[in-house]
Amino acid sequence: MPKNIQFIKSAVLAKDYPVHKKAEIAIAGRSNAGKSSFINSLCTKVKIAKVSSTPGKTRLLNFFDMDDSYVLVDMPGYGFAARSVDEIAEWNQMIETYLMARENLAGLILVMDIRRDWTPEEELLKKFSEERGFPLAVVLTKADKMSRSQMLQAVAKVKKTSGLSAVFPVSALKKTGQNEVEDYVYENWVKA
Repeated sequence: MPKNIQFIKSAVLAKDYPVHKKAEIAIAGRSNAGKSSFINSLCTKVKIAKVSSTPGKTRLLNFFDMDDSYVLVDMPGYGFAARSVDEIAEWNQMIETYLMARENLAGLILVMDIRRDWTPEEELLKKFSEERGFPLAVVLTKADKMSRSQMLQAVAKVKKTSGLSAVFPVSALKKTGQNEVEDYVYENWVKA
């Protein structure tokens, strides 16, 4: 698990993306899925991603250097934030441009609240990743909100519905599951 995570920069336009040769791992998910808490749980020292009580605060692509090994890209959430139609269209364009054009992109982590069902929005991201040829893993946050048996059932349900095998339950509160995600991403996407 990374010990040293550094914020690099925020960007909207491709011309402003950081220049480097490292693999990038993008993080997508609903505005209230717990993306910022998950990112912070990867870091053992300080909290680097802002956690807000109001979903949808992330409006830019935020780039983080992960122990000088790879770059994590936090994307704005979808589906919940109370924003104008124009702003949502701009967000969609920004995310689509990044996912379509970024050569450094090695994989996409889809963050979901473990208590939610797989929806057409998640299916759309899965199809998009398949079409583009980059791998997708699912991180199910807030696993501490369920008993162990409920958690295992939720994981099995997402695996069955999504057709994906890389599904990881995590808890930022209990600091569980992050090492498994980190190991999987590094071994299969970064190192490969």
